Amino acid sequence: MRIIGGSEKGRRLSVPKGDRTRPTADRTRQALFDMLIHAPWFGREKLEQALVLDGFAGTGALGLEALSRGAPRAVFMEKSRPGLAVLWDNIRSCHMEERVRVLPCDTTRPPRARETAQLVFLDPPYGRDLVRKGARALSHMDWISPQSVIVAETENTPEGFQLPGAELLAARPSGAALLTVWTRYRPDGQTGSCPPPASLRIPQNHARQHHGGLSFCPAAYNIIFHNLSDIRRSPHRHP
Repeated sequence: MRIIGGSEKGRRLSVPKGDRTRPTADRTRQALFDMLIHAPWFGREKLEQALVLDGFAGTGALGLEALSRGAPRAVFMEKSRPGLAVLWDNIRSCHMEERVRVLPCDTTRPPRARETAQLVFLDPPYGRDLVRKGARALSHMDWISPQSVIVAETENTPEGFQLPGAELLAARPSGAALLTVWTRYRPDGQTGSCPPPASLRIPQNHARQHHGGLSFCPAAYNIIFHNLSDIRRSPHRHP
């Protein structure tokens, strides 16, 4: 595993032994950051001004990739001792010690934030609903605001993934993984159960601009990757 772009491009990253940590694949990170840099709702300028939060950090690959590509600062949350040791090895290898804050904590039980993150990565172990639990906890402790952009990696299932109370910006299946990008998250802004999601479709006449496998829809200011027949969108949208 390595850094894909930016000042530390090509830098190899350590990975903990065993199967408790599941780092985001290089190819998936490449597609993700290409999307963030070209997105009308984010872009390179916002990345270069963002406080990045890497929750369930593991190797720290997502946060370190953001730092390599120009983000000024990042906070990493990781609770396991082996994970923390590897995370610090990777931070030192990338010479990022002065730009990071490492919190040895469970992302579902974070401390109160000093400031809100503009870009949040949530890539936990599959199957335990940790993205939703983490997002809710981070929001309640002021790490996430409605203006934050949240990137989630979850298991790619036919049901897709929903983050009730948030607006979906983009989605991409990548093998066993599903990447989704959200904003305007208000975890207490909806009541009752989440009804079945509607299919996410982009009208053909809007999918006109292409950047690295992405289809941009200028009229709707939505971005969606190709081949999304199984991706779903949360019905909870906010003005």
